[in-house]
Amino acid sequence: MGIRKLALGWVGLAASLAAAGQEMPKTPGDTLSGKRLVLADEVRGHAAVLVAGFSRQGGNGTGAWVKAIHADSAFAGMAVYEIAEIAGAPSLIRGVIKSGMKKGVPAAEQDHFVVLTQDEKQWRSYFDVGDDQVAYVALLDPTGKILWRGHGAAADLEPRLKAAVR
Repeated sequence: MGIRKLALGWVGLAASLAAAGQEMPKTPGDTLSGKRLVLADEVRGHAAVLVAGFSRQGGNGTGAWVKAIHADSAFAGMAVYEIAEIAGAPSLIRGVIKSGMKKGVPAAEQDHFVVLTQDEKQWRSYFDVGDDQVAYVALLDPTGKILWRGHGAAADLEPRLKAAVR
């Protein structure tokens, strides 16, 4: 039994390391300010933090992450993108969802809030989503390599993200 657990642990570690080298999906999305962009192109060439939600509950946690990152001088000058993956929502209500999000995001941050309506499976894989109810975060170096990835509450994990920046 102990050897089996050890083997499963190594398989999990190998899968995590393989996912960390994974390329970001090249999905076009719309910012809340109305611009069309491909996030993989936007972050190329500079360090960035991506904060993503895959459900209403998970999306609620992304705002706390963005607020904590903007308040911390360790992230000064780093691009921060908030992502809402709403491909699972019926297309008839996506406009309503987007409008509601826009009301809750300051105008100055709307260029960095990207709404995605396709490639949900690829984005879930990229962030290694296991629980829709929490926010997901990835720290990228200028080449697009994931330096740190986590999920959960900002209050619990922001110090780990900050340590990865150093």
